[in-house]
Amino acid sequence: MDFQKTIEAHEEAVAKLKQECIPVIEQMAEMCRQALQNGHKILLCGNGGSAADSQHIAAEFVGRFVKERQGLPAIAFTTDTSILTAVGNDYGYDEVFRRQIEALGREGDVLIGISTSGNSGNVVKAFQQAKKQGVKTIAFTGMKASKMSELADLTLRVPAPVTARVQECHIMVGHMICEYIDGDY
Repeated sequence: MDFQKTIEAHEEAVAKLKQECIPVIEQMAEMCRQALQNGHKILLCGNGGSAADSQHIAAEFVGRFVKERQGLPAIAFTTDTSILTAVGNDYGYDEVFRRQIEALGREGDVLIGISTSGNSGNVVKAFQQAKKQGVKTIAFTGMKASKMSELADLTLRVPAPVTARVQECHIMVGHMICEYIDGDY
C-alpha cells in the first residue's frame, strides 16, 4: 500500500473537479438554496457508501454545518429501516426510494441521488418519480454517462476512475453546498 500515491490520486481527482465541475456545483448549490428559501426540502438517497453520504449531508442541513443557524429540512431516505424493509419486502428493493418520493416529495423539493455508477435501479426509479411530481433532481455520479445523468436536472460527474476517489469528491461537494447555504443564515 502506497499512501503517498493514494493522496496524490485524491489530489488529482480534486484538481480535475476544480477544473471541470465548478459551474455545475454552483448551480446545484443555488438550486438547493432556492428550494430551502421557498419553504421546500432537500431529499437524499443512495446505496452503501452513498447511503452514508446521504445521511451525512442531511445531518449537516438539519443540525448545522459550521455556522449556528436554524435547522433546515432535509431527509435521507436511507434511515428508516421499517420503510426500507417493508417496501423492499412488499414491492422490491428497486422501489424503496421511489415510494418515499411518492409519499414525501412535493413540487419544488430537491432530490439529491448519489451513485458512483449512476445506474442504481432504486435511485433511477426515485428520479423518474421525482420528475412526475415536480421534484428537482441532482445526480452525484462518477465520470461515465448514466441513467441518472440522463434524468437529472443537474449532474455532477466526478472526473475520477476509482470509486473511492469519486466518493471523496461527493462528500466534499455536499459540504460545499452546505457551506454555500450557511451563508444565508
